[in-house]
Amino acid sequence: MSYRSMPKVELHLHLEGAAPPSFIKGLAREKHIDIDRIFAEDGGYARGSFEWFLKAYDAACTTLQGPEDFRRLMLAVLEESAAHGVIYTEFFVSPDFCGGGDLAAWRDYLDAMTDAADEAEQRMGIASRGVVTCLRHLGPEAAKPIARCAAETKGRFVTGFGMAGAEMMHRPGDFSWAFDAAREAGLGLTAHAGEWGGPDMVRETVDLLGCARIGHGINAVSDHALCDHLIERGVTLEVCPVSNLVLGAVPDWKSHPIEELRDRGLRVTVSTDDPPWFGTTMTHEYDMLEKHFGWEEERLAIANRVAAEAAFCDDATRAEILKKLEAA
Repeated sequence: MSYRSMPKVELHLHLEGAAPPSFIKGLAREKHIDIDRIFAEDGGYARGSFEWFLKAYDAACTTLQGPEDFRRLMLAVLEESAAHGVIYTEFFVSPDFCGGGDLAAWRDYLDAMTDAADEAEQRMGIASRGVVTCLRHLGPEAAKPIARCAAETKGRFVTGFGMAGAEMMHRPGDFSWAFDAAREAGLGLTAHAGEWGGPDMVRETVDLLGCARIGHGINAVSDHALCDHLIERGVTLEVCPVSNLVLGAVPDWKSHPIEELRDRGLRVTVSTDDPPWFGTTMTHEYDMLEKHFGWEEERLAIANRVAAEAAFCDDATRAEILKKLEAA
């Protein structure tokens, strides 16, 4: 069957990384920026090593230069997500890309993105929230103003705080100040861990930073005690299967641990990460999970309910999401 129309909840989506190639090409033409090298002949993003991906990603982001660009980007991404049945999504958004960590500038970008999110919800029926994200490779001190931006703008759209970037740089505990500030502001907490790093990175992210969710987290599977700990703490994993394969975090579908994690009783959800860069959509993720692991509608529905329960949103929004899932 096709899962395109099945209502879906996505928790792990980088706003800039979800930009359709045609959108970035259009901005590049408008601004006379030459980034043709990042596109393939078929019009999509060119594929390469992880290092290539990081460089090409940065090149694409050079076209995003002001609040209006991000308003348009938000609408383009939400339209694509809604076309694949997503009814609720959470974006990783970084003040580092939106005003360089300056609070006043960040507010201008945030206003533009919030306007786009409101328009998309009214016009397309897709709700969205923002997880303000610091970049790990910039270091603990650089994370502090990002946490301040998150804490000062917590509201209907900004509901979470997280950390992305090069996972093997620094230790989770180095970022305690930023996560403590976000927690005190009442934000939900998540961080990338356990995609490239070992189980110790996942454990420290949960125990030292207090994260209720882990971005990726697939390498927790090798530590049974850690899996039990995550289950006891009610931690949710934001698993991005196709991304893991394309970037080489796992060698093939047979090696991907998502089924084992689910069978052990962990709270597993499904997301796309940076979908156009990896040739995926939420529909494609579901199709691949059915093909390789037999995840038919019942198992996929469970993953959606887990995602709705773990979403960084208010109770009324959560109830509405669950109502839509149950009605399907």
